[in-house]
Amino acid sequence: MKSTTILAIVFALTGSMASPGPEDSYNVPRTEFDFPDLQGVWNFSSNTLMERPERFGNQEFLEAEQLEQERKRIAEFHAAAEARAARLVVNPSAPRPGDSVGSRNDFWNEGAGIGKNSRTSLIVYPENGRFPAPAQGAERQFDNLSRDMPGTRPVRTLVGGIGKDGPEDRGLAERCIAGVNSGPPFTPSLYNNNLQLVQGRDTVVILMEMVHDARIVSIVDKPDLPDNIRLWSGDSRGWYENNDTLIVVTKNFNGLRQPINYSGVGSNYDTVLTERFTRTGYNSMEYQFTVSAPSAFSGKVSAIIPLTKVAGRIYEYACHEGNYSMTNLLRGARIAEQKVTGSEQHIIQ
Repeated sequence: MKSTTILAIVFALTGSMASPGPEDSYNVPRTEFDFPDLQGVWNFSSNTLMERPERFGNQEFLEAEQLEQERKRIAEFHAAAEARAARLVVNPSAPRPGDSVGSRNDFWNEGAGIGKNSRTSLIVYPENGRFPAPAQGAERQFDNLSRDMPGTRPVRTLVGGIGKDGPEDRGLAERCIAGVNSGPPFTPSLYNNNLQLVQGRDTVVILMEMVHDARIVSIVDKPDLPDNIRLWSGDSRGWYENNDTLIVVTKNFNGLRQPINYSGVGSNYDTVLTERFTRTGYNSMEYQFTVSAPSAFSGKVSAIIPLTKVAGRIYEYACHEGNYSMTNLLRGARIAEQKVTGSEQHIIQ
């Protein structure tokens, strides 16, 4: 989520100093079609921030002394927070006015990545590890779980919203249209950071655990979609480079999402996304993406996210099963309006 959350503050502190890269003696296995075998279930959880804290400048990796300093700083932060909490005397059954109940039980959150990573940010370009300046005139919308943020339709954020007049005012994840980390490009979030790759002769399927979204990538030469056909996840075409890397280029986005989750900027209508999947070890793969979005950013953005193979399965994520949140949220807003205005207003049944 946003870099202000506690989970996001704790970054790259559990990994070793080794940077991700191919294992010295590793030979990438081949599929029956002689493609590099990328198949399986992969986890992309990370406690590395998307954007680099400004204090690190252009430094891409943490050194050992800095790791220790960061561990100490985070430990002190948590100790101070617990000390403040211990002094509070509250009635747990009576939330204070304005408090947010939060989005879910923290038990389900994935707060750390698997494997070795000591990067100071997932963004590797620009060199400062931060999003480039917004393009001139780019619309800005920011996710927020605790309160609605000012904005206009269409809502391109994932969580939160701009109001409660109707479902169109809520974020795309609240409406079960797009997942908080399903992409493309996919980026680590609080939970369900898993995907499955399936390779065939003519296609590759990228199945995301979040929202159970399946992106079918054609790896044979065929005409591009016409410009007037636009899709939520774009139109993806791929090929294998140097016999060991899968490259996927995606265009024809519908413009109803931001180019990168939680970037807070722009529309993905003119986005060209280039993804690279390179297997670096028995249980490791490097995922790199580059986003060119002229209507959102003043320059390109590239990021590297380590993937770790897991011995598990992808299960269906049924976003709307037993989901009363949207109707209850809108019903609550109508009741609140009645209390304020005293007028008769329609309440959703």
